[in-house]
Amino acid sequence: MVLAFVEHADGAPDELSLQALTLARAYAGGGPVAAVMIGPGAADAAPALGGNGVTTVHVAELVGGYAPQAWGRAVAELAGRLEPAAVVAAGSDRGNEVLAHAAVMTGAALAANCVAATPGELAEVTRVRWGGSLLEQARLHGALKLLTVAPHALAIEPAGAGEPAVEAFTPELRAEDLVVQVSERVDTSTGGLSLAESPIVVSGGRGVGSSEGFGMLEELAGLLGGVVGCSRAVTSAGWRPHTDQVGQTGTKISPELYIPCGISGATQHMAGCKGAKKILAINADPDAPILASADYAVVGDLGEIVPAITAELRRVREAS
Repeated sequence: MVLAFVEHADGAPDELSLQALTLARAYAGGGPVAAVMIGPGAADAAPALGGNGVTTVHVAELVGGYAPQAWGRAVAELAGRLEPAAVVAAGSDRGNEVLAHAAVMTGAALAANCVAATPGELAEVTRVRWGGSLLEQARLHGALKLLTVAPHALAIEPAGAGEPAVEAFTPELRAEDLVVQVSERVDTSTGGLSLAESPIVVSGGRGVGSSEGFGMLEELAGLLGGVVGCSRAVTSAGWRPHTDQVGQTGTKISPELYIPCGISGATQHMAGCKGAKKILAINADPDAPILASADYAVVGDLGEIVPAITAELRRVREAS
């Protein structure tokens, strides 16, 4: 049996967690897959997991907001009771953090950012390393293995198993488990679209030149029905907030179209946008690394190219 830690929001399972369930089912090899969900709304989101092969959903009843050590305790306690062969989670910030705590509590080995895994006494895993520039093959020791799945590396594969059984449990927490927890949430939504979910993302890098230079990117993104992102160099310069950052240490995206403007394409940035279906790169440097990964490239001054694209979009819309 395999246990999956499933994140959720607005009464529905998170997309990255559903991707992780694809690996969980493969690891189970036809055996049962159970899930653990935590936090308000977990019981409402649980029934949807039946369409992804989950037979039982264990809902941890915890009071308050996200507390990484408390959530890790819940996963560790449930793993001790169910004795699964592995615990699988999405390779999100939260998934990696919760399973890291669970690994310390159980003494089990943790492999992060996996794209494939073969069960066994020595489980074999393939995982993404160095921002996606290489794949590592490794072996995990121990009776219990903990795995997180690299975002956007696996497709969601529905597998109907009927409506799952839902069982509530209350973990036995320690005082120190609640020392760190979320105390406030700040709404950073953009017109109902988030950076991670938007079908179109227009990003700017150091080549944009200033915070004011992002005005033309905002205009283009608005016409396309997308949102604006940026590189780490931009957030370091204080031009945009960290919530706008695309990259290994920012948000990992998978839009239908990604338009990086003035972004060189460092490994860390490409790790965040490799899930994009199409990339249209705009850069003044014909040797910029990002051009090697682009489906389409425009070499030139983005200060001229972006307004020209915007003007043409407006002209076509007015004509139609």
